[in-house]
Amino acid sequence: MDRVEQDCAVTIRFTMTTEISPGVFKERPEEEVRFIFGVEDQVPALEKALEGAGVGQRFSLQIPASEIYGEHDPSLIREIPKEGLIRQRLKEGKFYRQMKMGSLVSFKILEVRPDTVLVDFNRPMSGISVSIKGEVVEIRRADKAEIATAREDQSRKKIGCG
Repeated sequence: MDRVEQDCAVTIRFTMTTEISPGVFKERPEEEVRFIFGVEDQVPALEKALEGAGVGQRFSLQIPASEIYGEHDPSLIREIPKEGLIRQRLKEGKFYRQMKMGSLVSFKILEVRPDTVLVDFNRPMSGISVSIKGEVVEIRRADKAEIATAREDQSRKKIGCG
């Protein structure tokens, strides 16, 4: 197997850089990951960059927020009453979590006001894009058992169990 295609076990080595705020970057340590191409979903930009690639091929790509963490939605910034919140946990810039009526309530505190709190209900990394630089390390035909396991794992992830 010399090119990345459907049902190949692909191993890539990469570094990922995240712009966590304008002009502030965080680079994660190099890591290696293996997956079954075309079975285990990857972000579309990565799948496109890898399709047809050979061992040793390098890639560099920008992954938009919409493909990785989701866009930041300004409508999820709300002012809520302090009533019912644990006051000791109300610290600007921190994430607040509390169980309410059997559900986890989670948000980032933007501003603490006299009777209310300005909060952001977006996911913590929403609106953040990343750049990836990597290399295809190995490509081989996956066997039927590996493909079946990968399909089952992928199916679990889609229903929230993975």
